[in-house]
Amino acid sequence: MKKNMSSADRITRLIISAIIVTLYFTNTVSGTAGTILLALAGVFTLTSIISFCPLYSIFGFSTCSVKQH
Repeated sequence: MKKNMSSADRITRLIISAIIVTLYFTNTVSGTAGTILLALAGVFTLTSIISFCPLYSIFGFSTCSVKQH
């Protein structure tokens, strides 16, 4: 897998994940919506850790800077 996420993109996803998890465990968001958001937070965290987003590759999008040689 080729990295396609910048550091800013990764940090943003981790912050959003932390907010979602906090909202879920404080019962601000619950039920089906809470479960779906918690799963989304898991996906955001995983993609941030590996620096690869499958949707970005499908659409040919990348926020990672290209290194010039």
